[in-house]
Amino acid sequence: MNLLLFTWQDLGIRDICEALDELGCGYKCVSDKHLRERVSPEFDQVFAREVEEGHYDAVFTFNFSPVLSHNCNRRKIPYISFVYDSPLIQLYSVALINPCNYIFVFDKELYLELKQGQISTVYYAPLAVNAKRLAGQLAGLDGPDEDGSGKTIRQNYTCDVSFLGSMYNEKNNFFDRMETLAPYARGYLDAVMAAQQKVSGQWFVEELLTPELIEAMQQSLAPARVTANADGIETVPWLFANVFLARKIAALERQKLLKAVSEHFETWLYTPNPTPELPRVRNRGPVDYYRYMPYVFACSRINLNITLRSIRSAIPLRAMDIMGAGGFLLSNYQAEFFELFVPGEDMAIFYSPEDLLQKCDYYLKHEAERHQMAANACGKVREKHTFEVRLKEIFSVVFG
Repeated sequence: MNLLLFTWQDLGIRDICEALDELGCGYKCVSDKHLRERVSPEFDQVFAREVEEGHYDAVFTFNFSPVLSHNCNRRKIPYISFVYDSPLIQLYSVALINPCNYIFVFDKELYLELKQGQISTVYYAPLAVNAKRLAGQLAGLDGPDEDGSGKTIRQNYTCDVSFLGSMYNEKNNFFDRMETLAPYARGYLDAVMAAQQKVSGQWFVEELLTPELIEAMQQSLAPARVTANADGIETVPWLFANVFLARKIAALERQKLLKAVSEHFETWLYTPNPTPELPRVRNRGPVDYYRYMPYVFACSRINLNITLRSIRSAIPLRAMDIMGAGGFLLSNYQAEFFELFVPGEDMAIFYSPEDLLQKCDYYLKHEAERHQMAANACGKVREKHTFEVRLKEIFSVVFG
């Protein structure tokens, strides 16, 4: 089997290449900045040159590229897309229905929604990890850290509770651009977001966005307006709910939960932006996905996962990486944890801010139980959720 891989600043492409090596598959990896565009004559030329220079059984990308799908469709080459982002606006392109597509989404609820819409080109596949890379990196935890401090890696990354991820507190973020939003509309949205934070397992924000409210938000962004793509099937309410409001809810939720945790436990945060609103949290800045992130997960006594609400039922990549690195995971409720793992045996779930604090306290005091649960989860991830396993499952669908 020979694959043509296209990439542009994707997490995990190195892991895919290593998995293909393990499986004995041939491949060529091409990086092109036009991959994320919907129409690109420049990309069309690159694609034509690549497929004319070699024979490929299929083309592969992380996430979905409309321009690549159209090119594969014209040449009748199978296109494999493994989606790990949510929301992914490109997924709602009309290119979604091209018969060349084999699109694997990690969120089962999204998969079922698309299948019920008679989209036959989508399949379900949970996310995966590079178990071999993680095991190799983590074998050296008790060696000296390269920061020159004289401490070991384990000493430099060990804390009670950590969270790694965006706080969605960028200046001029999507929601905060609506500075002139009418008081009634702002109050309504505040109430909707507060209600959503209290409900796990159901995303209801979009259905509460009335036409009048949408227009009020549009007016607050004037002269710009939020519009659907010309070749897209996404709607304006979908964009407001899943891009503007989902990120704002995540910002509010993560700030509230981390503030509460930090008032009782040592709490470290790995995120790009300053967080002066969290004075008791130690913000250590961002860490490289490949080089340092496994150290964070393996050494933190408790790793928090606070899922972006646009991920409906799925286990996000952060959670898979935590468990694959042998870290203990404490997550908000996501339905698929109950399908792929055993909460209470492999990892733990919190259902409210109060429950989060109680479980942090419990698992910090019960070290042996915590270590055993982390080992259980790591074993399952390395048995069932590696890239080698996932690619075999994907190839069995594509090539029979």
